[in-house]
Amino acid sequence: MKLHRNLVFAVIDALNLIFNEDEYADKVVEKVLKFDKRWGSRDRGFIAETTYEIVRWKRLYTEIAEVKAPYSRPNLFRIWAVWAVLKGIELPDWKQIEPTPTRRIKGRFDELSKIRKFKESIPDWIDEVGEKALGDKKWTKEINALNKQAEVVLRVNTLKTTKANLQKALLEENIVANPIKGYPDALTLTERANVFRTEAFKKGMFEMQDASSQLVGHFLDVKPGQRVVDTCAGAGGKTLHIAALMENKGQLIALDIYGNKLKELKRRAKRDGAHNIETREIDSTKVIKKLYNSADRVLIDAPCTGLGVLKRNPDAKWKLQPEFLDKITKTQQEILQSYSRIVKSGGKLVYATCSILPQENNDQIIAFLASEAGKDFTLVKENKVYASDSGYDGFYMTLLEKK
Repeated sequence: MKLHRNLVFAVIDALNLIFNEDEYADKVVEKVLKFDKRWGSRDRGFIAETTYEIVRWKRLYTEIAEVKAPYSRPNLFRIWAVWAVLKGIELPDWKQIEPTPTRRIKGRFDELSKIRKFKESIPDWIDEVGEKALGDKKWTKEINALNKQAEVVLRVNTLKTTKANLQKALLEENIVANPIKGYPDALTLTERANVFRTEAFKKGMFEMQDASSQLVGHFLDVKPGQRVVDTCAGAGGKTLHIAALMENKGQLIALDIYGNKLKELKRRAKRDGAHNIETREIDSTKVIKKLYNSADRVLIDAPCTGLGVLKRNPDAKWKLQPEFLDKITKTQQEILQSYSRIVKSGGKLVYATCSILPQENNDQIIAFLASEAGKDFTLVKENKVYASDSGYDGFYMTLLEKK
């Protein structure tokens, strides 16, 4: 593999912004890829994948390179050199790259690979929380699975097309996508590609959505013509899926505390041909109160630690702080207590998170059902999705019914 100086420098620039300026990896990669219009898809792929890989294995690589934050430019090159050596890539003779002790790097790697927190490159506190929550064996398997690169999974927009027609349309643009058994609306790419540039995407034939996330819409058991409320809609990944499952019939109200996310949802809904979505920003408690006892179905896709989606957000490992877990579990229970009141008698509620921790998941449901607000609800079913079992994101979802 021949290394191009400008591509490696772009990776170093990206790492500087992520590690030293605390910027989000996905936003940084987007920004850095715009540096040079002449870069082809292979060049862009190298920058994005190398950056993500070094972010994912940051603790292991910095430990091997024996460097500490904040990372100077020479130190970022050292970290990159560790990545290259472990990949079996021959290091170029550039002045930025010091003579690299290849044997020492490999020796350190073998030594550190015996310790889980280094091997899986995670902060001590996450390792402790994970082991306590899932037990040593399950946690070891799970964190290993969460360190694999996420597959590119698409959700067929059934308002516009069918699975077979989407496969055909993508094939015309040299993209091979295969169905995934057990996921009715999902296709996965055999090779990574920038699907957002395709005609199929511009025509609203699909959205990018992980297979586990696609289970939530089906779990909600919506029917055309119902009144459905998605309480933490964000930019609308699940909202758009629900609209398709409702066949555009009925009313789908998308709520969020961030107006800018709802704007993005509107834009996506227009492209997808989802006409039954109405967005409402939660700018006061009145917005929720107005909806009390009015919905057939309510989705609470609660804010969480995101520990189930480390495959696609590896930098979350370094951004999360232990105190956030206490804070978010309080918020989750408050949301459950308040938003559950939107469900009408005989209606159903789904509580979901992209976390694998019991304290964010079934513990919340047990506490809710034991509370005054939860006394009219019964648990119908729950689904704990682990990356180590499914190969996709870690997720939790539970379906409750109101008497």
